[in-house]
Amino acid sequence: MQKITTCLWFDDQAEEAMNFYISIFKNSKVLSVLRWPEGHADEGKVLVTTFELDGVQFQALNGGPQFKFNEAMSQSIDCKTQEEVDYFWDRLIEGGGEPSQCSWLKDKFGISWQVVPEQLPRLLLDPDRAKAGRVMSAMMQMSKIDIAKIEAAAKG
Repeated sequence: MQKITTCLWFDDQAEEAMNFYISIFKNSKVLSVLRWPEGHADEGKVLVTTFELDGVQFQALNGGPQFKFNEAMSQSIDCKTQEEVDYFWDRLIEGGGEPSQCSWLKDKFGISWQVVPEQLPRLLLDPDRAKAGRVMSAMMQMSKIDIAKIEAAAKG
């Protein structure tokens, strides 16, 4: 059992969001769906879902409209190839998501994601600070990260 689980607060889209994310990430599944009990004003509607995305457990709560997601908290996806970056980027913005910059996007539910190729942090941490600076400058011009362009920037 996972000791710490991220709980995502939705107005009333918890089940829809869970199904959206499960459709994107391989090795994902629904663990439970708790509905309001008989006699409650919201009887039968989803209260909390628990699901797994590629082995990481999440909860989605239908808590009402009081709170909204913002960039202060994001999910980061480590990618090995440009194809993987493109896949997650395209899938997460479909249906109304919005690209931001430097690998960030918001999905249609307002959750912020970072789609990061493994080359980016490696190049940004390079001991050659001039090389890292060129990579940083290239990244700052991008929304979705283009691996070929950051590698070209690293080479100068």
